[in-house]
Amino acid sequence: MQNDAPIQTRQTDVMDPARAKALQATLGLHVTIEDGSPLPPFFHQIYFWQPEPPTRLGRDGHPKTGLGIIPDLGLPRRMWAGGRLAFHGPLRAGRVAEKVTTLESTTRKDGRTGPLAFVTLRHDIWQDGVIRVTEWQDLVYREDPAPGTPAPTPPTARTDETAAETASFTSTLLFRYSALTFNGHRIHYDEPYSRGTEGYDGLVTHGPLLAQLLMLMAERKLGKLSEFSFRASSPLMHHEDATLCWSDGQMWVRAPDGRQNMTAQAR
Repeated sequence: MQNDAPIQTRQTDVMDPARAKALQATLGLHVTIEDGSPLPPFFHQIYFWQPEPPTRLGRDGHPKTGLGIIPDLGLPRRMWAGGRLAFHGPLRAGRVAEKVTTLESTTRKDGRTGPLAFVTLRHDIWQDGVIRVTEWQDLVYREDPAPGTPAPTPPTARTDETAAETASFTSTLLFRYSALTFNGHRIHYDEPYSRGTEGYDGLVTHGPLLAQLLMLMAERKLGKLSEFSFRASSPLMHHEDATLCWSDGQMWVRAPDGRQNMTAQAR
């Protein structure tokens, strides 16, 4: 008999106020969170760690595929390509929450740069018996670039924003964000690896960090968020400032040379 049950994992964690305060400080925000405070959108990223011993890590510092919910895809490079979130109600600091992760899909195809694998995970986060957040996370796995292969031409970002904010990044900021999210991906803190193995022009600013900044900007514009979606377009290096752009719920990140790093939609 075929077993059609979804592939799932479950985790529980306490939404420690101290950790949320540390993220506020890391982002340069006023430190305001206390026990019982509603957490800002996307702050659940700093909880539900999945620590693995060194023997279960890949060369990039991420857990190896094939050992957990994500199957062995045979492709070494991983990227968080985007996602969408539905905010049903606030998570509150100091309380236990449960995250149920479901493997929704895995697909493979051949792209211009070689084979690609796409993985979609759904995370349902519950607190006090009520679902608070549903998040769909889209991951892409790919091969290493062949020596001498030119980088893909990134899209050009819009310039018709009605509001904009500038964000700057340092290796310290990227390290602290990696630590708080328990993200071992070496492209964010190991510059020789990022340049020499994965072919980037420096440390890569986390896509979720850019999404976090956009969500906080959107919350300042709209108040409480009900939905947010984002899609990565091109990597932003840690030595580049980002312009966070807004126009009637549409958002995007523009690099100093005008290329588009991310697009998003907020409601």
